[in-house]
Amino acid sequence: MAHDKLSPNDARAQHKTSTLNGQEYHYLLAEPASQPARATIFLIHGFPDLAFGWRYTVPALLRLNLRVVVPDMMGYGDSAGPRGLEFYTLKRAADDLAALARALDAPEVLLLGHDWGGAIVWRLALWHPELVRGVISVCTPYFAPQKECLSLRQTVEALPNFTYQLQLAGPEVQERIQGRDKIRQFLNGVYGGWNEDGAKVGFKTREGVLFDNLPVLGRTKLLSDVELDYYADMFAKKGMEGPLNYYRTRELNWADERVFVGIEGPQIKVPSLLIQATKDDALPPSMSKGMEKHFEDLKIKQVDATHWALWQKPDECNALIEEFLVELLGSKANSLL
Repeated sequence: MAHDKLSPNDARAQHKTSTLNGQEYHYLLAEPASQPARATIFLIHGFPDLAFGWRYTVPALLRLNLRVVVPDMMGYGDSAGPRGLEFYTLKRAADDLAALARALDAPEVLLLGHDWGGAIVWRLALWHPELVRGVISVCTPYFAPQKECLSLRQTVEALPNFTYQLQLAGPEVQERIQGRDKIRQFLNGVYGGWNEDGAKVGFKTREGVLFDNLPVLGRTKLLSDVELDYYADMFAKKGMEGPLNYYRTRELNWADERVFVGIEGPQIKVPSLLIQATKDDALPPSMSKGMEKHFEDLKIKQVDATHWALWQKPDECNALIEEFLVELLGSKANSLL
């Protein structure tokens, strides 16, 4: 079945740049045919992804008459990739997106995130609640600010599905995945590439990247050759350091968020939706247990998919996103630009 999706350099999405808190961001801007738009929505990608990761989602949101803003996050694609972990914290991402909203004259925005992008949109609602009309996270549950800072190794002891993060936070992936060809093999492995008999894969959550398998894997079914080439070209511009830095900011994030510890009542006050992927090994649905106590208005839905649900089950994901947004905005919502 053919799906309506963006292609690289699709005419429906303009390539824009904006300097946010001193760093240049690249973003896609897609405007609906009918003006004024009903609202502005930010789509925030995770690891290892790009703005292009929302290729199935953007056309569906344009049909809802939304203005769609899709940044390459710090360290990715054509956005800046500065050295220094302080540029890759959740608060920094939230502050930069708030600055982007101001640059676009958007007093309110809707948020949609996946993977690290899910963590970022929750934090944007936490740090800048006045800006946020509603939040959708695909796969990523809300983790409340903690009184104590657990190391990554301590976290893995409690959540063995996060074992791969020890490898990503360390030097090995950054050192071994260099150059376009190796980056392409790495991305293919993480995106689900495997050999014909299914005996070899490129990535397991409880092991990490399986380097020896990467060269022998067939192409993932989730991307075409053209799409995988585009990803490889974009990641080759800066390499893996920036994207991997998000796994190295645990202590910095904890220090930023101590101001929220001990505050009574729900922390996220806007209507919110979590879309769980039932076969997500990295962020299984069980991780969301108890998160509803931090929300005034939370819905939880599921799709039968892996971590890459947005590509694997785009129609199902888009239907859940549309249902939430139509209920939130109303069928004849006023412009919220």
